[in-house]
Amino acid sequence: MMPDVSAQFRLSRLVGVEFPFGHPFGMPHDRAMQRAVAVAAVDLLDTARGPGARRDLDIEWPVDRKTAYRDWQPAEPSPVVRHLLERLTGGGSA
Repeated sequence: MMPDVSAQFRLSRLVGVEFPFGHPFGMPHDRAMQRAVAVAAVDLLDTARGPGARRDLDIEWPVDRKTAYRDWQPAEPSPVVRHLLERLTGGGSA
């Protein structure tokens, strides 16, 4: 989970990774990256001595941030998002 977001929720244990939304364990099909995050999470769960435990992982996302965040967006908005966009732009009925 992204450290800034999880800090807002005051989670008792946190493994910090700066990955795009929807990819808490890493790149799809990158078993080594996913395993490193999972092992760090289990290790923190085992070794944390109380609330507020945090371990930041120094794993870089291999795609620049702007491209990565754009890429996880679907090609077409969901019906709910489409309806909200139409309401915001005045293109749909209320």
